[in-house]
Amino acid sequence: TSLASRYCHDEFTRQYYPTAGVDFLLKRMSLSGAGNITLKLWDVGGQSLSGNMLDKYVFGADIVILVYDITNIPSFESLEEWLNTVRKIVSSQEPQPMVAVQINDGDLEHQRKVRPEKQHKFIQENGLSSYLVSARTGEMVALCFQKIVAEVLGLKLTRAEQEQQPVMQAEILHTPASTTVPDGHSSTSNNFAPPGSKSAICVIQ
Repeated sequence: TSLASRYCHDEFTRQYYPTAGVDFLLKRMSLSGAGNITLKLWDVGGQSLSGNMLDKYVFGADIVILVYDITNIPSFESLEEWLNTVRKIVSSQEPQPMVAVQINDGDLEHQRKVRPEKQHKFIQENGLSSYLVSARTGEMVALCFQKIVAEVLGLKLTRAEQEQQPVMQAEILHTPASTTVPDGHSSTSNNFAPPGSKSAICVIQ
C-alpha cells in the first residue's frame, strides 16, 4: 500500500493501515516505443491470501508484484505462500503474468532483518525479477515500475528514462542521546532535532 501510494500519488505516511480487501489505482506513464500507457493497479491486502476473492483479483493480470519489508521477517516468510497461491490461480492463464518482487525499505539497510543471501536464494530459485525500493524516500519506486512494464512489453528503457527520476525527500532522524539512570537501564531522549535546527528534511536530486 505504501509503495502504491508513493508511486501513484507521491505520498508517504508513517501511519500505515493494512489494505482491507483491495484498492484500485490508475497511473499513466510514457515509454519510448510504446507511447502512453495506463496502468491499472490492484493493491491487494495481505489478509486476502486466505479470502475467497483472491482469484478474481489476480487472474487476468499482466503483472503480479509481491512486496516484502527487509526489516520484517514474517513479511518475507509469507512470500513463498503468496507465490504458490498466485501460480496456482494463473496456471491456466495464457500468457502467464510476470511475477516480480519489490523489496521495500531499502533506505533502512541498518535495520535489515532478512539476510541478503536468503532473499537472493528465494528469488533465484523461483526465477523472479527483484527490485530494491523505498516507499519512505521514493528511491527507485518509479524506475522499478517502468522497468517491470518495459520488460513485459519487450522494451528497453532509454538512458534518459532511467536517469529521469523524481526528486526524493528524506527525513533525517537524529539518533537520540542515551543516558543511564540509577537502575542501570538506558533512558532515551525524544528530542530528534539538534538545537538551533530549522528543518529535519533534506532534498536529494
